Amino acid sequence: MTSGPAMSRPAMSLVPSPIRIIGTGLIGGSLGMALGAAGASVQVEDVSPGTMALAVELGVGHAADPAGPAPQLVVVAAPPDATAQLVVEALHTWPEALVTDVASVKGIVLQGISQEVDAEDLTRYIGAHPMAGREVAGVISARGDLFRGRPFVIVPHPSTRPEAISRLQGVATAIGSVPVVMGAIEHDTAVAHVSHVPQVLSSLLATTLLEPGETALGLSGQGLRDTTRIADSDPRMWVEILGANAEAISDVLDGVRGRLDGILAALATMPGDPDPAVGSRRALAELIADGNRGVRRIPGKHGGASDAFSTVTVLVPDRPGELGRLFTEMGEIGVNLEDFHLEHNYGRQVGLGHLAVDASREELLTRELSARGWTVAES
Repeated sequence: MTSGPAMSRPAMSLVPSPIRIIGTGLIGGSLGMALGAAGASVQVEDVSPGTMALAVELGVGHAADPAGPAPQLVVVAAPPDATAQLVVEALHTWPEALVTDVASVKGIVLQGISQEVDAEDLTRYIGAHPMAGREVAGVISARGDLFRGRPFVIVPHPSTRPEAISRLQGVATAIGSVPVVMGAIEHDTAVAHVSHVPQVLSSLLATTLLEPGETALGLSGQGLRDTTRIADSDPRMWVEILGANAEAISDVLDGVRGRLDGILAALATMPGDPDPAVGSRRALAELIADGNRGVRRIPGKHGGASDAFSTVTVLVPDRPGELGRLFTEMGEIGVNLEDFHLEHNYGRQVGLGHLAVDASREELLTRELSARGWTVAES
């Protein structure tokens, strides 16, 4: 088979067109919005006519027309258990198109496709995984800026056409993402660490909140909200994701279980014991210290260790417009905001705005905000 139009568009074009998106949930819908804004003609289809109609109304793309032009790129945005079959169908339906998928697990998808298509068709398949999402699901929650500044993982296999990699790198760049290329096994191991196990542990922690009464829960602070935020996720979607990446997730959780057993053993010697077993305090201290080291390895907005940034905490009055004023004045001072979260407990008249900034700009920001009347908390 010779390369079709999908393989020969001018290099100056970052995105092919038209693009067919199969599945218009949060990720498929957001991709359609982002690709449309980048200049592509986006065709959408969904197993649910109602969902597809809503996607069209929200601006994801236009309804796919069987008599219309064939897509140059097909993006399958479906759960892992349905992805392989949809990719196979797309490869057969559009023999000149490049076909990708955005499932969050790649190994099982590649295995399923490889068993159903011939070697030549397989060259037109390349996996992808934009590392972005929200706790809320569905096309109604789609956003065209969802992928900006986020990694866009491109997952080729040994027979993927080289030009397919460059084409997806262009797509990633066009929607504001940072393209990263890795193999399927490497990808699945990575997301087990940074996405799938965190979901399991956050959900486990949240289940402990089913036990205490309302009075106890009334004592909750920002730390609990931070650590349980992703627990409020779609169970149906996560059952498929966890099952599809079971081996990699199990490997990580085995290590967690071993460490947890050690902590339980240390705690068992502590209560009321003036002379706990040797190493008990050390085990607890090492847990916290290793956690410190781990969290510092999480990259900042522009990559690199997070200890390149400092956090400036500002009291933000609970009045309309105050948060906007804070951001505006940061811009006037000339300090870029790397990350932000607002801690606002019920009944407080102020919130705590935690501003992550370049460490070299911390002193300037603290001094200038104080001069403008903001109360900056001591670190």
